[in-house]
Amino acid sequence: MANDCGSRLKILAACGVPVRVWPRAPLIMKKIQVISDTNQRSLKIRSQLLKVLNKSKISKLNTVIVIGGDGFMLQTLKKNKKSKKFFYGINSGNYGFLMNKFSSKTLVNNLSKANMVTISPLEMMVQNSKNQTSKYLAINEVSILRQSRQAASLSIKYGSKQVIKRLVSDGVLVSTPAGSTAYNLSVHGPILNLNSKKLSISPISPFRPRRWKGKIVSDKSKIVIKNLNPKKRPISAVADNIEVRNAKNIIIKTNQKIKFNLLYDKNKSLQKKIKIEQLRRETT
Repeated sequence: MANDCGSRLKILAACGVPVRVWPRAPLIMKKIQVISDTNQRSLKIRSQLLKVLNKSKISKLNTVIVIGGDGFMLQTLKKNKKSKKFFYGINSGNYGFLMNKFSSKTLVNNLSKANMVTISPLEMMVQNSKNQTSKYLAINEVSILRQSRQAASLSIKYGSKQVIKRLVSDGVLVSTPAGSTAYNLSVHGPILNLNSKKLSISPISPFRPRRWKGKIVSDKSKIVIKNLNPKKRPISAVADNIEVRNAKNIIIKTNQKIKFNLLYDKNKSLQKKIKIEQLRRETT
C-alpha cells in the first residue's frame, strides 16, 4: 500500500484521516530570532527585516536581532543574561551606540561578516536604610546620585585601598569601557578602550574636594561606596536604568561569569565607535 500511495501522508488521506500540511518555515527563522521594541519606527524596521530574512539563505547560528535603541538593547541583554547567543542590534532610537544602522540592501552581507565583541556587566549590590539588600546588573554604568537638595557625602574604596575618604558631590559614577562614552563622558569621565580591563570612577559635580577628577581602577576591583550621612543626605543607586532609593552601602564589581556577545558591522565596530568619541570635537 505504501508503494501505491508513495508517502505516509497519502496513506493517511487514503484512509479518510484529515491531513493538514503546514508550510515549511524558512531555515533562517529557525536560526535567527527577532526582538523588537513596540514603537512605530521599530515595528516598521521589523516588517522590512522579516521580508529580507525570508528571502535570504543566511545561516547565522544562535543570533538574536534586537530592534530598538540602546536602552532596549540593555534591557534585552539583561533578560538573556544566561544565554550564549549573539546579539545584533539595529538602531531605531537616537544615537544607538550599541546598535547598527539598518539597510535592507546590505543587511545579509553585514550580518554574515559581522565582528563579535564580548563584554561583561557590572554587578551592583545595594543595602538600603532598612537593611534590605538587592542586586542588579549594569552594562554601562552604576550611578550614585543625591536624592534631595542636599549634596551626597560618600566614602569610596576599592579592595582595601581608600579612593577618597569623603566626597561631597551630586554623586559618583562607576563605568565600564562599553559605557564610558555615555553618561560617564557627560560628567567628564575618561573614555576607556574596550580591551583596557579597567573601570572608571568619576565624580558628578564635586564640591569637596572640588578638583578631584576621579580614578581608573582594574575591572577585577571590588568598589565599595558608603553613604556617610544617610539620614540628612539620602542617595539613590542606579544600575543603568534601575533605581534603588535610600541606599546606605553599595558594592560594585564586574561579573566575569556573564558574557554578552555583541555583533557589529565590519567597519563600524564598538572599538571604532569608542575611538571616534575620543577624537570628537564638540561644536556649539
